Amino acid sequence: MSTAKKSRTLYPHPFSKAYWQDAVAELKDVRILVVTAMMIALRVAMKGLSITIAPNLYINTAFLANALGAMIFGPVVASLAAVVSDFLGFLIFPQGGAVYFPPYVFVEVAGSVIFALLLYRAKLSATRVILSRFCICLFVNILLQAPITLWYYKVVLGKSYMMFQIPHIIKNLAMFPIESWLLTFVLSILAPLTYRLGLTYDPGPANGSLKFTKKQIAVLVLLLCVGIASTVGYLFYYYENTSLSASYKGNERYEHNMEMNGLVLELAETDDSMTEDNTVTIVESAYRKFGKGYITYHVAVYAVDTEALAADDSKKLDTLRAYSKSPAAKEETMTRIATAELVVSNSGELLSYTYTPEG
Repeated sequence: MSTAKKSRTLYPHPFSKAYWQDAVAELKDVRILVVTAMMIALRVAMKGLSITIAPNLYINTAFLANALGAMIFGPVVASLAAVVSDFLGFLIFPQGGAVYFPPYVFVEVAGSVIFALLLYRAKLSATRVILSRFCICLFVNILLQAPITLWYYKVVLGKSYMMFQIPHIIKNLAMFPIESWLLTFVLSILAPLTYRLGLTYDPGPANGSLKFTKKQIAVLVLLLCVGIASTVGYLFYYYENTSLSASYKGNERYEHNMEMNGLVLELAETDDSMTEDNTVTIVESAYRKFGKGYITYHVAVYAVDTEALAADDSKKLDTLRAYSKSPAAKEETMTRIATAELVVSNSGELLSYTYTPEG
């Protein structure tokens, strides 16, 4: 498709059939495909280029190329470009001993699509740029990336991972104003150039639309407050309703069960018949309240039929101690005798203890 035959329409929003027809039509424009290849190469190259703001706080400049490309070729081509750049970026800039985990591509695609929905064939303004970066910081970098990282740790590394890492959240929220200003500044320079080249259809910042005014600063502050409030609210909900034990795997579950077993045997008022050789304690849930320095463990205490266990060659006592809630409840060689609640500080100190015998 030649540039002369292409529509030059600007849309106030992407919720129209014509918008998506134009976005799909970019796949037929050879010049756009060449630009896409160049933007993919630039995006991949910039993955290894960061601007350090402070210790452990830096800007990965690849998002600038991502935004520029999405503004030029729209959400359809941007999605395909994100898939390619994600794979090439991992090949060229692998992180330590990490392996390629395909679900992470959804993070790349989501970021590209958000930039495109707000910047492609739109009347550019600093508010649109700020909003695009806000949506990516909150919805992509925090909310979408967290469960994928949790999945990666479980499937690939076989480790537990706290779904929402506070330092990661703080970093994204702290970088949002800086990255918004930087992106606005870069686009204020490049948008007129892309317009003159016939790649975009808004002349850009000639009317001052890409300058930070008091209005844009107010929008920036408001969105930052919204991001902080939304994140804190969700963190309270998440920690109140998500058990840490759901992410325990293998040796980690065994270690937590053994830790609780030792505490129960030490503190419960039991008869001398309960020993480490015939008692198994299973962590059924473990909740870490947001902002609190302790974890509340709910555990089930089982008595083991040692004779029945010895007769079963497929199981040993350590096998039972690595069980989670459901397998333990179904185990024929174990009988539940009590439920215990233990509140343990982050430093390992026992803060409170409740032991309730069954029946």
